[in-house]
Amino acid sequence: MTSNRFSGNRLRPAVALAGCLSAGLGLALVWLARSRVDRPVYVSELGADGEPTAALFEVALLLVVVAGVCVAWAGRGIRSTLPVLGAWSVSASVGVAAGLFLVASQVPCTAGCPLPVGPTATAQDAVHTGAAVLAFTAACVAMLQAASTSRGRVLRLLSVVCGIAVALIAATGGVLSLVGVATDVGGVLELIATSIAISWLVVFGATTAQGASIDPSADARAQRRRTSAEASA
Repeated sequence: MTSNRFSGNRLRPAVALAGCLSAGLGLALVWLARSRVDRPVYVSELGADGEPTAALFEVALLLVVVAGVCVAWAGRGIRSTLPVLGAWSVSASVGVAAGLFLVASQVPCTAGCPLPVGPTATAQDAVHTGAAVLAFTAACVAMLQAASTSRGRVLRLLSVVCGIAVALIAATGGVLSLVGVATDVGGVLELIATSIAISWLVVFGATTAQGASIDPSADARAQRRRTSAEASA
């Protein structure tokens, strides 16, 4: 059992770094796809039915999915020290986000990516939009969880900044899309939010790789010690 744990800890850095590389490549392909479109678009439109960038964007999303799975596996056991956010691990949130992005990659929106309401909406658009929104939500939760772990100060600081930034920027872009105002700005905001979220995944993966030799249950034990100390006091 000790040997298995040791082997698992040795494997974690490699898997985490593979996730970082996959996420970085996925982000680069998202920007490459965006550079090939000469009009204002939201990120999802890059993969819409009939778009020349659809295949490239699908590959980009799949790379992000692979990155999420790798980083989630390598970082399993890391939990927030806060009661509510600590009810499940950071990896669980990252895994949920990866699963939802997988759905979004395989169920692209229709041409023009209409909102999932109104006469032009289809079930396909509803599934894609719903999966994308929930994926971003899960990613933001993961960031806030990572911001309140007992891990390094840099990870905590970057996680809280990224979590708040992604939530505010993505929400603003979504509102602009809903009201049909300044959609060119909304598309840029969504691209920025996507870039921040994927970049955070790289940071979390790199931090996991760096601290992979630490017992992944260290956070839970530290939290139990603090609880015991508080109870004794």
